[in-house]
Amino acid sequence: MFIFYVDCLDEGLRLDVFIASKMKENPSSVIISRSYVQKLIESENVFIDDKIANKNTKIKQGQKITVQEIPPQEISVIPENIPLNIVYEDNDLLVVNKDKGLVVHPAAGNYSGTLVNALLYHCKESLSGIGGYIRPGIVHRLDKDTSGLLIVAKNDASHIELSRQIAAHSFYRRYEAIVSGIVKQESQTINKPIGRSSSDRKKMAVTSHNSKEAITHYEVITRYKNCTHVGLVLETGRTHQIRVHMASMGHPIVGDTVYGGKKQPAKFNGQCLHAKEISFVHPTVKEKMHFNSDLPQYFKDYLSRISWE
Repeated sequence: MFIFYVDCLDEGLRLDVFIASKMKENPSSVIISRSYVQKLIESENVFIDDKIANKNTKIKQGQKITVQEIPPQEISVIPENIPLNIVYEDNDLLVVNKDKGLVVHPAAGNYSGTLVNALLYHCKESLSGIGGYIRPGIVHRLDKDTSGLLIVAKNDASHIELSRQIAAHSFYRRYEAIVSGIVKQESQTINKPIGRSSSDRKKMAVTSHNSKEAITHYEVITRYKNCTHVGLVLETGRTHQIRVHMASMGHPIVGDTVYGGKKQPAKFNGQCLHAKEISFVHPTVKEKMHFNSDLPQYFKDYLSRISWE
């Protein structure tokens, strides 16, 4: 059990935001996310002045907040013999060309059939543990319906160094996508902060509230009748960054029903977005490494289709 008192600086904060920030300062806490805090509130394990708290409450100075923790359910991630398209592998890392539709790591309601399950089978014990037992070896991730290159760390030292390169913006990541509408500018930098949507907690949005810097560079490859083939380079790596940024420009990615609306091309499942290139310095040998993947068949098929429209 934890007890906190609200001071003048915290007054007006949402209850879940306040608790999450306090618990992050406490190393003995099992609370690691605001979503877990919200579950505690919904299950009546949070009290304000000894009364059951409401999840929409904004706190006031002098209030006593009591939190009764529930340890998260332990999950067993089982190795599975799932085929992997491995582009490169050594003792420190491997580069995988992920198929569209493959989930990267287990999450609620989806604990099998993921890239992590496949990695555990392929690598056995040789995966970094920094991401925890749910995300072993995962340095960066791709959305389920984003295909392309993804790097996996086999040990903690490699994981730390690759993460440092990503944070320092020296880890190069280039994508290709087909977006709705005709993009007029040949190239542009989108510099718009991204945070959790206030209207839908499952979505991200361009917002100045509880957001982080997000920078995407794009260039036009080919314009078609009703859409545009673009190349994109990530300078930062926020959740759904490319999808949110392009939608904010009025050019959502074709097939993206989350950020592009329900009206999408028939029989097109998931966004037309491919992680085509990555470049980084090898964490051990310190040599520059570069990988370039072919556009997948679903992407080529759509390009062929729209070229005749």
